[in-house]
Amino acid sequence: MWTNTPEGAGGGPVLPDGCMDLLWSEGRLLVAGPDTRPYVPEGAPRFWAGVRFFPGTAPALLGVPAHELRDLRVELADLWPASRVRRLRDRVEAAPDPATALEDIALERAERTTAPDPLLHRLVERLGEGRPVAATAAGLGIGTRALHRRCLGAFGYGPKTLARILRLQRALALARAGTPYAETAVRAGYADQPHLAREVRALAGMPLGQLLAGG
Repeated sequence: MWTNTPEGAGGGPVLPDGCMDLLWSEGRLLVAGPDTRPYVPEGAPRFWAGVRFFPGTAPALLGVPAHELRDLRVELADLWPASRVRRLRDRVEAAPDPATALEDIALERAERTTAPDPLLHRLVERLGEGRPVAATAAGLGIGTRALHRRCLGAFGYGPKTLARILRLQRALALARAGTPYAETAVRAGYADQPHLAREVRALAGMPLGQLLAGG
């Protein structure tokens, strides 16, 4: 669960992290699909509440393949019956804590939905540790083409893109903890510091120093 009121028009960029979110803001329920590039909120600052799902788990709960929502923010009413969404919206509006209400909705949905494929959870863990995609696929006993198809539905993109995004998150965690950039590059799994710099620009839209300074 999370809440946020951005400072300044639009707030800072939301970076790719492999996750999807159920969002609430100003009477609207939305779904944030998986990002492959930074998402910059538009308009005046406003209160947001959300539930962030572990990578690969949201599509089973929403009933929509992740690749159909890639790099999008869509109304929940575009995915579910409008009458159901109205009831949920009224429920969140009446709750003292919108984030807790969203979590309750997600947990209730999970109880009525088939559990996500456990293979995908293991995939995220292993790629998150920096293991190569091919070796990970072999270790999981699945071919690379079959893995790519399953990743599109669960994450919105293939395993190589997922690995890049998870590597970016590892690097950001290290750099924010004060690890020097050159050491960050090695520990996160990049070839060198210039490789780290290129990937941060590609996925975050700005240099690492600017990103750490708050954009």
